[in-house]
Amino acid sequence: MIVLAFALTLVLLLITALHVYWGIGGIWPGRDAASCARAVIGFRGVDEMPAPFASFAVAACLGLATLWPMALEGVFATPFPKAGLAATALLIALVFLARGIAGFTPWWRRLTPEQPFARLDLRYYSPLCLLIGLGFAILALTEFPA
Repeated sequence: MIVLAFALTLVLLLITALHVYWGIGGIWPGRDAASCARAVIGFRGVDEMPAPFASFAVAACLGLATLWPMALEGVFATPFPKAGLAATALLIALVFLARGIAGFTPWWRRLTPEQPFARLDLRYYSPLCLLIGLGFAILALTEFPA
């Protein structure tokens, strides 16, 4: 399970770094703020990136989630009991699974129709959320104390 924990940590660290990058004004994968927003936000009529605070808030949540697999595997000391870490990992799994599933619903498509977000979401973002959620669920369920 340590390989899964490291993989989750690496993926979440990269996603966290992207949110920090956007928070400081980065525009990749777009050419400007509007095209970046259409690629990574996707809400109807979006023409600018969210306020830096929003990007940093998401980055903070992701950064915290990044620590969870390593803590669950005992890579570093934590004051939290193993059962609490596993239960929280299960909650994190549910958040990512819900986001991943939502990306395939007509409701989400109506909410986020902008291109290229809609295409990227179906191809990459939602499946990645499902994989992250599945990874957290596997870690959580295998780490619950017997």
